[in-house]
Amino acid sequence: MGKLMDYFNASPRIGTLSTADRTGKVDTGIFGSPRMLDEKTVIMGLGQNRSLANLKENPNAVFMIVEPGETVMDWKGIRVYMKMKNIATSGKPLEDYRQRMAAVAGKEAAAMIQAVVTFDVTELRPIMDMGQGWEKSI
Repeated sequence: MGKLMDYFNASPRIGTLSTADRTGKVDTGIFGSPRMLDEKTVIMGLGQNRSLANLKENPNAVFMIVEPGETVMDWKGIRVYMKMKNIATSGKPLEDYRQRMAAVAGKEAAAMIQAVVTFDVTELRPIMDMGQGWEKSI
């Protein structure tokens, strides 16, 4: 398992999933369930929420993990840009995911999962990426 996967899959941790609908209206939500299967694939469970509705219209998303530091410049994190490649709303993939979720988070949490979504990782960016000379604009 690579360093990125270790970091991404660390528990406990939460991050935000940002999505947009077909018109570009943006939504973000807090999630703890996304996991990297390998350094190019992310899987997560979703309920009947805006994130799922948006992904059905627009397959692009960003998962961001942030860890506060002593100062803002000490914060750690990563932005993982992704494109949905598969969505399972029934069948074995969904049931297998629910079983794993029940073991980790309980049966109530597992019952809320209505879809399992698999993403291809398209880009990785650091949490702080202000470009050269940013300190002069503050």
